[in-house]
Parts: sequence; C-alpha cells; structure tokens
Amino acid sequence: MVVKPQYRLLCASLFVLALACCSTGGKLARLKKTPPAAKISVADVLTADTLRQADAHENDTLIIRNIDGHDMIVMKAIRDEDGQMVAGGVLNAARVTARFRNVAERHGKVDLCFQVIVPAAIQDSRWQLRYSPEMIILGDTVALDKVIITGREYRKRQLRGYQQYQRFLDRIISDSTKLIHMKDLEIFIRRNIPELYAFRNDTTFVSDEQFDSVFGVTEREAIDHYTDRLACRMNNLRISRKERMYRKYVKAPIITQGIRLDTVMVDSNGDYVYNYVQTIRTRPRLKRVDIVVGGEIYEQDRLLCGIGASDVLNFYISSLSAFVDDSERYITKIIERKVLANASHFIAFASGKAEIVENMGDNRSELEAIKHKLQQLMLNEEFDLDSVTVTATASPEGMFKSNAILSQKRGKSVAIYFDRYMKRLLDSLKREEGVNINLDAGFRPSAAKAEPIRFTGRHISENWDRLDILMEEDPALGQSDKKEYRSLRQTENPDERENRMRGCKWYKYMRTELYPLLRTVAFDFHLHRKGMVKDTVHTTELDTVYMAGVQAIKDRDFERAVQMLMPYGDYNTAVAYCALDRNTNAMAILEKCERTAQVNYMMALLYSRAGDETNAVRHYLMSCRQNPQYVHRGNLDPEISRLITGYDLNDQLSQYQNN
Repeated sequence: MVVKPQYRLLCASLFVLALACCSTGGKLARLKKTPPAAKISVADVLTADTLRQADAHENDTLIIRNIDGHDMIVMKAIRDEDGQMVAGGVLNAARVTARFRNVAERHGKVDLCFQVIVPAAIQDSRWQLRYSPEMIILGDTVALDKVIITGREYRKRQLRGYQQYQRFLDRIISDSTKLIHMKDLEIFIRRNIPELYAFRNDTTFVSDEQFDSVFGVTEREAIDHYTDRLACRMNNLRISRKERMYRKYVKAPIITQGIRLDTVMVDSNGDYVYNYVQTIRTRPRLKRVDIVVGGEIYEQDRLLCGIGASDVLNFYISSLSAFVDDSERYITKIIERKVLANASHFIAFASGKAEIVENMGDNRSELEAIKHKLQQLMLNEEFDLDSVTVTATASPEGMFKSNAILSQKRGKSVAIYFDRYMKRLLDSLKREEGVNINLDAGFRPSAAKAEPIRFTGRHISENWDRLDILMEEDPALGQSDKKEYRSLRQTENPDERENRMRGCKWYKYMRTELYPLLRTVAFDFHLHRKGMVKDTVHTTELDTVYMAGVQAIKDRDFERAVQMLMPYGDYNTAVAYCALDRNTNAMAILEKCERTAQVNYMMALLYSRAGDETNAVRHYLMSCRQNPQYVHRGNLDPEISRLITGYDLNDQLSQYQNN
C-alpha cells in the first residue's frame, strides 16, 4: 500500500505532538513530586539604571481587545515558523549570586535591585509562570508587581482566543443603517414623496413633525417599515452574549494591571533572569527591607502547581544618618531666685459697687479657682509664696474719675477678701500641723509656709487696651465698624471718647457684650525658690532640643531634624541638610567646620554631587587617610563609588587600609 505524502505529514505531526505531550506530562509529574521553589538573587554589581536599560525592549505593536471592546495591550511581537506574529522577548541572562546587599538612601528613596531567575527545568511552551514578589518593610508585607513568563504555545492560544472573540465582536452591527433595507426605502421615497427625494443630498434638517405634517407619515414609521427585524433580533442577541462569549473564547485573559513584566519565552537551553528594580521611599526607623518571591504555574486557566517561596533577600539601607555625631550637648541655664506667676479671673460686681457677692454670676466658681491656686502655691515644695498683687479694672461707661475710684475700691475689696481667706487657711494649717488635709493630693500641710501673705490692691481705671483687642477680634463687627472705632479711639479725653461712641450703631453691642469682659481682676503671685540665697544661679544641663534633633537624624526623620537643628547651624545640621539634598546649605556649614574625617567625607560627597570631581577625590582621599574605615564606606555611597571606579582609586586606597 502506498501512503500519500499528506498522510505521512499528518502522522509525523501527530507523533511530534504525542512526544510533546509525553514530555510535558513527565515534566509536570516531576514538578508535582518535587515542587519547585522560586529563585531570586540580588544584583550585587549592577545599578538600578543599568538594570532598567538591560530590560528595556523595543516594542512592536500588537493590539488586543478586551470584553468592553477597548484596546488593552501593546506587546513585543516576533514572527514564528508559521509566519504569524506572536508576542515574545528574550530576557537578560546575566546572573549574580548573593543573599543580601547594602543599598544607599538618596533623596529620600532607595532602589532595591534583584533578579528573578526562571530555571530551564520549569520552562515549557504550554505554561505560564506567574511570579509574585513581596516586600517586608517595618513588619508589613506589601505585594509588588507580578512578573509573568509565558510559553509561546500558551500565548498563541491566548491570542487565538482573543482573535475568536474579535471575530464575534465584528459580527455585531454598530451602524443601525445597515439594519434597514435602504434601497427599498429610497425607492419608496422617490416614488411617493418626490419632494423629499429631491433633497436627498441637502443637509437641511427636517424635523419629525414637519415630515409628518407634509407627508402624513413620520420618518420613524417609514424607517420601522423597512427595518430588517430578524437582523435586529440577531444583532441584539449577539450584544447580550458578549460577556458569555468572552468567557468562552478567552480562557486565560492577558493580565494588564499590577504587572511589571509580561513576556514570552523563546527557545533557550538555559535559565532566564529578569532584573527587577523596586524604588521605595525611606521613612523613620527603616533600616532593612526583605524581598521574597513565590508563584504558580498555569496551563491556560488551569493551575498546575505552585512555585514555593524563595529564600529571603535582605537589603540593608545605608543612610547618611550614620554620620551623625551623637555627642551630648549642654547649655548654660540661668535660674532666677524670684519668680512671677499670674492669672486673670472675671469677678462680677454690681453696677457702681465694689463689694464681692459670691452668688453673683460665676463668682463662686471663679473664687474657688483662685483659692485652689493659692493652696497649691502654699504647699509647693519648690517655691515659697511671698506676696500677691491684685489689679482690678473697670469698663469705660461713666466718668473716668468715678471709674478710677471704683476700680481702686474693687482692687482693695478683692485684696481684703483673700487676705482674710489666707489667714484662715494658715490658722487651719497650724492647728493640723503634720496631718494630711484635703488641699492637694500628695502634699502635707507641714510643708506649708506659716508666715502671713501680703496682698496689695492696684487698679486700672478703664481697660481700653483690652477693649481694643476685643473690638478687633470680634467677628460680629464689620470692618467699617472697627475702622470707626479706631478713629474715635484717637480722642484723647476718655470721657469725650466714650461719649462720642454712644452715637455709633455698634455702641449698644459693645456695651452689652464687651464691657462686662473688661471688669476683670488680675493676680500676680510673687514667689522665690526655697533655700536659694543668690538672685541668679548659672547651671549646666543637657540641651534636650538639640539631642532630640540628633535622634531625629538617627530615626531618619530628616525634615524634623532640620527644623530642630537649624538654629544651631553645626555639623549635625549639615548632615540633615545633606540627607535632604539641600547641598548648598550643607556645604556652607561644613566649610566652617574642623576638617575631621567625617567632615572631609561629607564634603567629598557634596563636591561629587556638584560635579567638582577634583575636590571630591581630594577630600575623599583625605578622609580615608584620617580614618581607613571610609575606604569601605565609599563603596556604599553612589557619589563616592563613582569616583573610585572612574579614577581607579583602589590601589591608593589599599595603602591606607594596610597602614
């Protein structure tokens, strides 16, 4: 029997397909028996810029349409053996093996560069490998963009599904005129309505009402008569089936959201390596970031097996905060023997009266607050109360001389009231010497002062200064009212001034709402420190504000550090400025500092940023000569490592380490 060539080709194809299926099945069985683990490594010798360039592909356009009919993806395309365009890309295969890396913080950011390794053992043209990197930062786990590696057959089936769905979409008629027997409609109009047919090429608008009134039939009725109703029903049916047909044809949709890479594997005998760069913003107390990668293997919409989590990569962030000088800083503080404390209270008086009435207004609560303050001062362990000055003020209504006399009487009245209260309090303390009393929790009356306290009464006839503030800040008064008040306020005689204001529209409001707030009593408490003889003592104590600024640098809260250290303008201030890339401010401070190893290194870094490589190299070598530890540090800072490589400084630097 003679076998025809076409049958030989078919048999060969089936044989190859059977081998491929056996190979795929055997590979899957091995993977299920020994589940694969993801592999990642830090890109220890590559920078973020070179990694981005290495994985930058030139793209050919391949447009895919999603369920909504919108174009959704543009991918690199290659022509396969059948002449069809298939998305594809070759991944960079450079590999570096390391488990941790020191990375430099710059401009408040850090580049985490690592490599996702796709072993040849789990590559298959029918599969899609979905890698899911995660970042562990300050105890939180953050999902990063996925990396998807797609087999060529997998992608072809994906695209074939989209093509089938697109053919279905193409059958949906979007132009409604195609559902009308236009030729028959035109014949009808030409035969029966020649007047309308004459305007077939005219753009003049004719409303339905005009159409109906002239010809006895509406335009809608004419169109409905010649509409292909069967075709409309079929078209509406296709529209209603869009979502179901999308699920039927597109078994494995192409993912476009949250994806760092979606590329197609071409034939290769080795591993694929994708260079991943994740940029993060630094934050206070951030010293380490961990990266781990897991994943899954899919065959279209079917999960074949998982890819176990990789080993953890550790990125240790080297920050300029390491250059902080945490030496304690002290300030000289002057302690005064005499201290003045004050408080203002509102005590209501009857009109034209100076006697204190406890039940009037809020007098009772105000008087109790003053008594409580006096009790605290009497029992204070640090200060002794010497005397109290009471200043009473009055509002401007009435004659100035009368108000002066009235405010003076009120001041004396308050002084006498509390003088009597203090005598009763001291008598009580003497009677119960050594016994706890309920004056203030935690104190004993034995610590109280037994000598009488002198109260002095003062007065301010009319409190115009306070009234100025109340008028200016009152939101109920307009700007014109305030301007008029300021003008009348210039009147020298207070009685004439107040009399002129009586004619203003805002006077009644001022007298009713603001005048009562002027009848206050101010208390000035004169104290001295116990056991202190000299009027002033100079003492040295830790500068807590400065040390808080230093701690802010250690916590990498550089904005806060600058705010706290700016008034000092010293080396640590320069470190905070440099960390925020405020290089001019930092250099201006460092130029005035002693040229220590730290200062020279910082200046080298700043000169490198400014492009002055001559001074940058000179100061860096000086810092290494002063302190060989900066030889290693230079490799951590990109501004300095660039100088080491560009000027081949390693030989010279080794001399400093050996010495």
